[in-house]
Amino acid sequence: MIRKADECKVEIREHMRDGDGQVQIQHFVDSAELYEKGRLFARLTLEPGCSIGFHVHDKDSEIFYFLSGTGEYDDNGEKREVHAGDIAICPAGTGHGVRNIGEDTLSIVALIVYA
Repeated sequence: MIRKADECKVEIREHMRDGDGQVQIQHFVDSAELYEKGRLFARLTLEPGCSIGFHVHDKDSEIFYFLSGTGEYDDNGEKREVHAGDIAICPAGTGHGVRNIGEDTLSIVALIVYA
């Protein structure tokens, strides 16, 4: 099966997890296509100054692959700068957040899998 980019559902979330601005979510698949192994496989797009607020993953784990831009990743309270090619892993029971601190769009592939 091939799914073209324009066939993917796009969602805009304002103040995601109490973050600033908005996040565009391009869903690559719906949760049923993850066969109950996860709940999200998508591209997240944050414009400069926008963020996803800090939150804890209790029963799932999230992996970010940074495609472009410059971000500040909050890794369970430790903030680090991230760039294209970096990977961030938030295991179950830990928390994270991310902010676009650059002048360009921050683009991330996100995968949430159940623990």
